[in-house]
Amino acid sequence: MAQIEVKRKKGESFDAMLRRWSKRVMQSGKILDARSNLFFERKLSKSKRKGKKLRGQQIAEERSYLIRSGKAKVEDFRQKRRR
Repeated sequence: MAQIEVKRKKGESFDAMLRRWSKRVMQSGKILDARSNLFFERKLSKSKRKGKKLRGQQIAEERSYLIRSGKAKVEDFRQKRRR
């Protein structure tokens, strides 16, 4: 991976040089690559993906049944905000 070099122009302030450098870094896409590697997850196998999807559907059906039967409210299943 090549480094991004920015040389200071004559009479240019440090802030201006830093802005030019950060603009080049953003345009190169290195920040996006680093972030994607930070939260990297391996791909699940087909059977695991299927099982996960089926489990999600089952939970959704259980929730909708509880709401329709009056045993639970919609608010019970909403995630509460952290402060």
